[in-house]
Amino acid sequence: MNIGYFSYPAPVNEPVLNYAPNSPEKNRQKKVLEELKSTVADIPMYIGNKEVRTNKKVAIHPPHELKHTLGYFHVGEEKHVKQAIDAALAAKASWENMSWENRAAIFLKAADLLATKYRPYINGCTMLGQSKNVYQAEIDAACELIDFLRFNVHFLSEIYKQQPVSSPGMHNRMEWRPLEGFVLAVTPFNFTAIGGNLPTSAAMCGNVVVWKPANTQIYSAQMFMRILKEAGLPDGVINLIYVDGPTIGRVCFNHRDFAGVHFTGSTGVFNNMWETIGKNMNLYKSYPRIVGETGGKDFVIAHKSADVDVLVAALLRGAFEFQGQKCSAASRAYIPSNIANQVKKKLIAGVASMKMGTTEDFTNFINAVIDEKSFNNIKNYIDKAKRSKSATIIAGGVCDKREGYFIQPTIIETTDPKFTTMCEEIFGPVLTIYVYPANEFEKTLELVDSTSPYALTGAIIAKDRAATDLATAKLRQSAGNFYINDKPTGAVVGQQPFGGARASGTNDKAGSLINLYRWLSARTIKETFNAVTDYRYSFLQES
Repeated sequence: MNIGYFSYPAPVNEPVLNYAPNSPEKNRQKKVLEELKSTVADIPMYIGNKEVRTNKKVAIHPPHELKHTLGYFHVGEEKHVKQAIDAALAAKASWENMSWENRAAIFLKAADLLATKYRPYINGCTMLGQSKNVYQAEIDAACELIDFLRFNVHFLSEIYKQQPVSSPGMHNRMEWRPLEGFVLAVTPFNFTAIGGNLPTSAAMCGNVVVWKPANTQIYSAQMFMRILKEAGLPDGVINLIYVDGPTIGRVCFNHRDFAGVHFTGSTGVFNNMWETIGKNMNLYKSYPRIVGETGGKDFVIAHKSADVDVLVAALLRGAFEFQGQKCSAASRAYIPSNIANQVKKKLIAGVASMKMGTTEDFTNFINAVIDEKSFNNIKNYIDKAKRSKSATIIAGGVCDKREGYFIQPTIIETTDPKFTTMCEEIFGPVLTIYVYPANEFEKTLELVDSTSPYALTGAIIAKDRAATDLATAKLRQSAGNFYINDKPTGAVVGQQPFGGARASGTNDKAGSLINLYRWLSARTIKETFNAVTDYRYSFLQES
């Protein structure tokens, strides 16, 4: 029974703690890191009301400290995917019929738990499991995930308010139903917040979810799952399982009740998903929602009027924070010839000043890349540049995996604007720069637009307003998130809804109402109070 209409005003973004020397948050974080490292975690899957252990266990090691074991997760198989779907569908009726204020309260409580009791734990799991320094973990695992939960409650309440007009003698209303079936959430390693948002945004709308995180993000994913359960999430609403990609696809995409997929990962995997779903359309009750954010080859273009220090800071942060393992990371830069020497000199000095090592040492700006496969892939690109006549490594280039997967921040200068590292996504701490004639800015904008199949993020650095205006227009389709005099990373929930087009995904803008519409199915209801009793219209009456 509804006894009131409840309001969820727009929240403010969660304040970012700075972890200054001797600050309470820094001291607390260090103690929690010690606590987490002193325990070997036994990590089950969460299916319905059960913690599922298979005894087929895989060890989790910090990417920066391979000799240490954080814990073990239990690997699932095809039967566990089926069990997760069954558990989700069994929970569906009670969950979608729960009143909105009670559903909302669960996610708001989870946000508060993240902001207080579990803040150092979600950060610590991210620091150790994904090799993020404390600040990168804070803005991701704590602040962005808190913002997703709070803002999505607000956004969904605004959607629910949207109702049609009614004429005299009748009333129209709109129901915002969950989808018919279950939603599959497939989440990446690089952002704990994405790992939390993809299943919860769909669940918040009344859907039930099967959640498969990347194996390299399980350590933080299981912590968030525990937080959701403490916040009161009913059993079966979100089911967390650890299986390989082909297995999850084979079961979910061949199930009659498959209603949609919420995905962040590679373009190739997403394309295969789309193709498989298309071929299986005759199986489904309705057209599944396919929402994906995929790759990026993100650019920074500087105009001859650019402030050198602004440009250098944007490149150093944009390219090398979290070792460049952001789909939004600055990966290719176009530098005008009039400032190129100054820029290169300062970039080289900046890289030389960056400390690299474990996340527990808070003075390290650079940590390890996520795993050996990624390390080898990034190293191959660096080695190609070393062998090429059209490329020169001007900073970094050292790769060492003896103790952890460490790759020094690397800057490649190329004379070929279509050189491999200007075109292909690397997903590591590698920035390639191309120096263009300062008087060929507009021509270079065309080069920026045509070089990569992706269109996720990009930035223009310029003092000249006409140049900024020209770049904004010419690069309209080149990036879903465009930045003026800033790095192309760091989108904030509610401020810069995130997503790109072309090969970068469906641009459904996480952190806004746009994404939530995808997990809803509208139903219009018209009720007539003064019903007609005769089929004949007035125009039929003629004397």
